[in-house]
Amino acid sequence: MEQVLTLREVPSDERPRERMLRFGAQALSNAELLAILLRTGTVRESAVLLAQRLLREAGGLRGLVAMTTEQLTRLKGIGPAKALQIQAGIELGRRLATLAPENVPAIRGPCDVARLFMEEVRHLRQEHFLVLFLNTKNRVIGKKTLSVGTLNASLVHPREVFRAAIQHASASIVCVHNHPSGDPSPSAEDLTLTRRLVEAGNVVGIPVLDHVVIGDGCYASLKELGYM
Repeated sequence: MEQVLTLREVPSDERPRERMLRFGAQALSNAELLAILLRTGTVRESAVLLAQRLLREAGGLRGLVAMTTEQLTRLKGIGPAKALQIQAGIELGRRLATLAPENVPAIRGPCDVARLFMEEVRHLRQEHFLVLFLNTKNRVIGKKTLSVGTLNASLVHPREVFRAAIQHASASIVCVHNHPSGDPSPSAEDLTLTRRLVEAGNVVGIPVLDHVVIGDGCYASLKELGYM
């Protein structure tokens, strides 16, 4: 039986999952993203090397999309399970591409932000600072966690926020972070950070529409509170 080389056995700086956690999916190559779907390689190839070879033999992403299950399984190292994993990922991409604009959430106020994030962050034990990237119609085009802090502090630099906003071609952004205490009342640090972000947004032309603090079942909007 042929052994497989898992991503866990690849040097840590070459593991796409770890790179994705640190830098986000947009920082990964096509082969690295494909390797995450494949999960394992073969005895001679890591999942990344297998993914690189698969893309070469398919003629790139377009060729990969056009391949049938039977065609995929003819490639060395691709069995039925891997073929189906690849096709499931492709199908999700297709479905996302066909979503009508009205199915993409729009941000009309802090309640919409809270609805998107409440269950995701309300029980986290550390502060997570996230950014929502919006288009010109205030519809969500992406989100990213930019910082994970201690129990009472979340450190983030405006440079990182607006670098990500520019990468997403954002027209505006909304900042979000949680308070593990459950009390969303903004701290002095929250107010200072918000002022810095608003000033930086004015300079680069990507306005910060709001900074929403999520508590346990409740939230606070710094815009509604008059701090922006």
